[in-house]
Amino acid sequence: MTSVETGVPVGPTDDLLPGEGRAYAVDGRQVAVFRMTDGSLRATDAVCPHRGGPIADGQFDLGHVVCPLHQYVFRFADGGCTADGIGSLSVYRVEDRDGRIVVWP
Repeated sequence: MTSVETGVPVGPTDDLLPGEGRAYAVDGRQVAVFRMTDGSLRATDAVCPHRGGPIADGQFDLGHVVCPLHQYVFRFADGGCTADGIGSLSVYRVEDRDGRIVVWP
């Protein structure tokens, strides 16, 4: 099986506290994984398309993440930015699988 079929385990779920984001290397790219306050997970590109800001360090809620450098807001649903002309983030499937964070790049 390839990583596309099985996903890529990046670390223990318990290492990512609710309300925290962290960047992981996944198949040669940086992916930001966020653990929501309800325990669910979201994953996007870890680098802002505007000026390379560290997305994993941004504030977030169930629907959006804010780049910490220039406060651009990106939707978890589709990676789109709420401001025109900034670009978008790729979003990735992510799951808690038996206590491990698994990402599909």
